[in-house]
Amino acid sequence: MPNKNSAKIATATTLGALGIAPYKEKRGEEYMNDEQIAHFKAILEAWKQQLMEEVDRTVSHMKDEAANFPDPVDRASQEEEFSLELRTRDRERKLLKKIGKSIASIDDEDYGYCESCGVEIGIRRLEARPTATLCIDCKTLDEIKEKHLNK
Repeated sequence: MPNKNSAKIATATTLGALGIAPYKEKRGEEYMNDEQIAHFKAILEAWKQQLMEEVDRTVSHMKDEAANFPDPVDRASQEEEFSLELRTRDRERKLLKKIGKSIASIDDEDYGYCESCGVEIGIRRLEARPTATLCIDCKTLDEIKEKHLNK
């Protein structure tokens, strides 16, 4: 089980990659106040922008690198590379949808609350996974159910 320090390091690394400092909670502040909402919206928007730039890079890379190699091995290698790129982009496309839903939930004032039980998801969990829709307890229960159903 990861300790709190490793969770802080992972969160700092993720947020650092987006150029955003971790949120510093103030004692007694209301959950999902305007400052927190602005913080998470900035995270989601920066992440979305980063993914969109990666999509653009992939498209231009595939256009630039597309060649009709006479050698079947070279052609197969290029097709495999493109296939991996496209699978990665497909996962990112799904992630972009989740990011869009999270931004919409901010606009609807539902962001940060568990879809299943309604409790607060938590600042640190949202910083680690900004698209989280379940609190840690409901997510754990969900994973246990999924594990038993797939046996």
